[in-house]
Amino acid sequence: MNRVTFLDHSGFIVTTDEAILVFDYYRDPAKALHHVLEQNPEKPVVFFVTHHHPDHYNKSIFELAQNHKRTYVLSNDVYPQNVPDNLAVAGMSKGDVIENIAGSLTVKAYGSTDDGVSFLVTTAKGEKIFHAGDLNDWHWQDESTMREVEEADERFRVILHRIATEVPEMNIAFFPVDVRQGSDYARGAREFLKAIKVTDFFPMHFSGDYHKACDFTDYATAGTTCHCLHTPGESITLP
Repeated sequence: MNRVTFLDHSGFIVTTDEAILVFDYYRDPAKALHHVLEQNPEKPVVFFVTHHHPDHYNKSIFELAQNHKRTYVLSNDVYPQNVPDNLAVAGMSKGDVIENIAGSLTVKAYGSTDDGVSFLVTTAKGEKIFHAGDLNDWHWQDESTMREVEEADERFRVILHRIATEVPEMNIAFFPVDVRQGSDYARGAREFLKAIKVTDFFPMHFSGDYHKACDFTDYATAGTTCHCLHTPGESITLP
């Protein structure tokens, strides 16, 4: 059984039977991580950083969870001068695979259409948890030229095809649904969910009205349960 907690923006905690996974911690106004750590004093903590953008990475993560065994899995674009020398840190570029993280997790880094990488975490039970980082079909059809739209589509579909070929099914996926993109706000999510069978889907990176980002009738597919965690600290337990 997994519990998913929303931090803010693209930040989430996934509490599994094995570990506490913290993705793209940027801020935590509800002190949600503190509560999760208190409730799970024996579990190791793994911090994932998909890229160096300040809305996905806060170097304060190196000061958190000091009473727990900690591991940091960082995209290789995270500036090394910000990483303390005395911590267990793994740097990853797309295509890299690391096994036995926190004892039993396997992590693979996939590409992104922005900086850094996206992460696929596989648990000892074989559950697959995907955090897209800034992987998305980033373009604004209402403003972009046709060539810009086509180039953005192609960049995204190349990466998506690679992921879908290797991982046709996922248990949990976090993916951007950014309403600033106007009529294309859910284009990337729609393509992602068509290509990959996802059991539980969480939109993120709202940057606008969460009501629109959570209009799942506009992009969700049959067989996928979508969850709208939008208030910092909000949690849900998945069966």
